[in-house]
Amino acid sequence: MGRASVRHVVPPGRVDEIAAELRPAVGGVTLVALGGGRVIDVAKALAAAEPPRRVVAIPTTLSGAEMTAIHRLPAGSPPGLRTTRPAVVVNDPGLSASQPEPELLASAMNALGHAAEAPLTPGANPVATMAADRAVELIAGGVSEDVDRDALALAALLGGYAIGGAGYGLHHVMSQTLVREAGLGHGPANAGMLPHTTAALAERFPARAEALDLVREVALVAGPRAGAARLRDLGVPPERIAELAEVAALRPELRLTPPPAEASELAAIYRAAW
Repeated sequence: MGRASVRHVVPPGRVDEIAAELRPAVGGVTLVALGGGRVIDVAKALAAAEPPRRVVAIPTTLSGAEMTAIHRLPAGSPPGLRTTRPAVVVNDPGLSASQPEPELLASAMNALGHAAEAPLTPGANPVATMAADRAVELIAGGVSEDVDRDALALAALLGGYAIGGAGYGLHHVMSQTLVREAGLGHGPANAGMLPHTTAALAERFPARAEALDLVREVALVAGPRAGAARLRDLGVPPERIAELAEVAALRPELRLTPPPAEASELAAIYRAAW
């Protein structure tokens, strides 16, 4: 980073709004993103808005954002822009799994959410599913009493790869809505929702029920240790549940978890997680 011509700090907030704010100030053809999922997603958004830029991603969390072309575009962008994925990924487990343990466990639940949902979409494929299943195994072992940071770092890569190829549906729509509308972090949102979204997913995909049961068990162990067992503990007011469900119900990605959940079902899941 010492050779970077300009350094930009990515503030808290929404990716599309941050990217639009930074866009006039960011130049160059190579953007090095050192940080968590928000930082990497902002870099991807900026690269997508000004091709042929490329992104070099150096993750400092287990978000898996470095492995996907899933991101929002800068606010006000013209229609027709395509999303992009990093051209180069430098993942050092000593850095990507370096967070203090509570934050690390929450971030691992984000990776676990990727691995849980990737095998369930219409875009699922055998390679992505094998990567996802291995990620679940690594996380299950990695969040034991003696946290295995190397295992969690590899799991995040595999989970990111899986969701990057297969997409996501109900679980991520609900978690991302909490992030965008209620200000939660991605890790805590995933940790709080996984024990409850997995039940809805298992009803739709009974052949994956055993795998989803393992995901639920892991989340029930890791969530409390991450301080993210319940939405009430994360500051979500109960009176906002109906509103959050209505917002989530508008997301087109729900179609990737057939049959798409309606607002009433989403509200029931949020209440269970509260």
